[in-house]
Amino acid sequence: MSIWIDLLGAEIRYIETPRFGRTRIAEAGKGNAEALILMHGIGGHLEAYAKNVTALADRYHVIAFDYVGHGLSEKKTDIGYSIDDYVEQLRELMDALGIERAHISGESLGGVVSGFFGCKYPQRVLRMVLNTSGGIPIVSEQGKRDLQHLAELSARNFGKAPTRESVRARMQWLIYEGNWNLLDDELIDSRLAFYSREDFQKSAPLVFGRLMRKANDDSQRMDMIDLEKLQCETLLLWTRYNPIHDVAAAEAALPHLQRGSLYVLKGDAAHWPQYEQPDEFNSVMRSFLSTGRI
Repeated sequence: MSIWIDLLGAEIRYIETPRFGRTRIAEAGKGNAEALILMHGIGGHLEAYAKNVTALADRYHVIAFDYVGHGLSEKKTDIGYSIDDYVEQLRELMDALGIERAHISGESLGGVVSGFFGCKYPQRVLRMVLNTSGGIPIVSEQGKRDLQHLAELSARNFGKAPTRESVRARMQWLIYEGNWNLLDDELIDSRLAFYSREDFQKSAPLVFGRLMRKANDDSQRMDMIDLEKLQCETLLLWTRYNPIHDVAAAEAALPHLQRGSLYVLKGDAAHWPQYEQPDEFNSVMRSFLSTGRI
């Protein structure tokens, strides 16, 4: 099925934010009382949630957006692309949309941003879902190898023009091998189109360079969520094949949450459960966000 058929019913528009400029959003369910904000991973874009925005709009005012430097949002070259930059973009977007409090969910980098946002602005979060999130300790040797593999994959393509082959390799890293049939021409070509834009070529070294430095330099500590500070009910939504942060990492992180729970998807998925197993993902999201239970 086409990404754009999945997104039928969502409004794609641009919101101006004071510091981060134009931010592209996909929005559905505007009449619903509670907002849900969905955030993609590094190098991604809002289409990562193509199978969730309108599906979850049956209960929530859903917003997925492109981070600064990503997708079709503004490509700033005067910021460091720190986690706090993304946190402040989220705050400014909520302010611009008139959203005082929201459910927050992020995948990978989006999970890190969610966690940092929850620590900095606890009064603005209803419930939180950390979806195959970064920002927690890596506890297994396989996880450390996965991180090095990602750094090598990024370094191999750093400063080079993107190709269908390089984009496909990056997306194969995201998705469980048994689900590679999902990597159709539209999904690959849409990401290639984003990566090939002249403005993205200017922001990409800033976006990816920080990750590569941290992955390759033991003296640079990876950005860690202060899990103990999160006051809201928080779900770790995980998969059996998630790279870097495996199930053992999620299990080790769970006791540090004041009001935490863990759910491991029954369906096969790796780093993109919202796209690989959307029916199960959406069902778990509805249950947790409405009741705090799964």
